[in-house]
Amino acid sequence: MKTSLLKTKIVPLISAIIIGIIFTVPLGLGNFTNIVATLLLILASFISYGSDGFKSLGISNFKDQKREFFVYAPILAIILFMFYAYALVPGTTKLTGQPIDYSEFSSLIGNLPACAVLLVYIWISAAFGEEIIWRGYFMRHFVRFFGDRIPVLVVNIILFGIVFGYLHSYQGITGQIVTGIIGMILAFIFYKRKYNLWFNIAIHGFFDTIAVIYMYNGWI
Repeated sequence: MKTSLLKTKIVPLISAIIIGIIFTVPLGLGNFTNIVATLLLILASFISYGSDGFKSLGISNFKDQKREFFVYAPILAIILFMFYAYALVPGTTKLTGQPIDYSEFSSLIGNLPACAVLLVYIWISAAFGEEIIWRGYFMRHFVRFFGDRIPVLVVNIILFGIVFGYLHSYQGITGQIVTGIIGMILAFIFYKRKYNLWFNIAIHGFFDTIAVIYMYNGWI
């Protein structure tokens, strides 16, 4: 078996199976599920690409992207959150007849310490973790397997958007649909930004930061 086949085809397939097990089989990982999955896929990337492991995920040259990370991404995150909160959620709720289930976050209202801890967690688990898993690793490998023709990219974006939404099932059907659509938008941004994961990480992190601020104030 050629080494390139092992690294670019076999390792990703094995990784996909392992990640599928992690997210579907109750292993008792709880809130550490994303973190464990992220670490495994970073390891898989280094096995496949050696010292270019992070680069293969779209993570490189942060010092040249500070303005985009700290200025442009937060602005886009605000726009995306406004669309989410005041158009997408109300519209989807009207369609399904079921509001998003935010009960898991009810303890955050007025609870500054809990919100602070959650902010650290979401930057690690959601911003970095989910972007590495679903955009940096699986979206990139989908392209490596099947190419980057428009029909393939459409399937790629829709497929992992659906998976992304499914993993937020604790928010109910409306939450799944809304999160799936946000996942597709993030995937499209990742593609348009030429697979620059730093930009996606920043948008995701600042989006969730705004969400925590809203939850603290009881606005959602």
